[in-house]
Amino acid sequence: MLQTPPEPRTRTAPGPAVGAGTARALYSGVSRGTLGELYQGPHWEAGLPHISLVSLPVDKFSWCHIALDPSAAEFDASALATRPKTARAVDLFLDRYELTMPAGRMTFHTELPAGKGMASSTADIVATLRCLFRLFALPYDQSTVTGVLARIERADSVFLDEYALYLSAAQRVVRRLGDRIGLYACYIVEEGSVDTEAAGPALLAHYGRHRAAYRDCADALLAAFARSDARAVASAATDSAALSQSVVPKRTFEALYEHRAELGADGIVVAHTGTVVGYLFRERPDQRQYAELSEFFMGLGHQCHFSHVGWGHG
Repeated sequence: MLQTPPEPRTRTAPGPAVGAGTARALYSGVSRGTLGELYQGPHWEAGLPHISLVSLPVDKFSWCHIALDPSAAEFDASALATRPKTARAVDLFLDRYELTMPAGRMTFHTELPAGKGMASSTADIVATLRCLFRLFALPYDQSTVTGVLARIERADSVFLDEYALYLSAAQRVVRRLGDRIGLYACYIVEEGSVDTEAAGPALLAHYGRHRAAYRDCADALLAAFARSDARAVASAATDSAALSQSVVPKRTFEALYEHRAELGADGIVVAHTGTVVGYLFRERPDQRQYAELSEFFMGLGHQCHFSHVGWGHG
């Protein structure tokens, strides 16, 4: 049973944000989530595999808002009661900068369902840290963000403004891949949820059994990014998705794989430790494709969703 997380330290006398001049009453932080990963597989160092990934950002977001309230006795931390990881991030941030929260309250909003592989908890944490940087008028520090994440969870690279091959447990960028490729996705979210942390041992064992296939997939993806080849990126994503089927299978994957050409898709994307599965397109689908894709997914028993994904404009 989850225990209610301890409230972040508070003070009774609210004050303006450090260095803010005329203090505002409301501060916000925002983070994109992901539509799973273009790749998730091993990155070998010193003969040992690390879980590496290339996250696929999606135009779905999480927000954190902090409203100052000079009439309140203290900071209201009740919104953190159901977000223990975010509560931990707040405490780590306050410890890092030797700060306390002013009187007021924190609220959240998210478009990212939990346990589906859309980086919901990481996005909550990143949005909250960005909000705290704004509240206290501190210069944004990426190392603080990764340092906090490293003490809480294996995370996606949603705090970056570009693609990257990223070690999710070590919180380290192996290679930056730029922001030139934008894609469009038609996706569904299957039933159930996946515990990302619990899946780790099974993933590492799977990587050891399929080392050569993952090496070929990663090499193809990195080469595709190097030449800004969106079609090849989508193709490598399909291969990575297929490799993940024996670890965290998607019920509808085989149907998507079989019909991808007739539906005009350039590839398939999945949340490797989640329940998202969908098609990737280099060009935005037209109205005819929207209808055909909707009919296809509804025939599988799912309402589909459309979104721009990645960083470029496609």
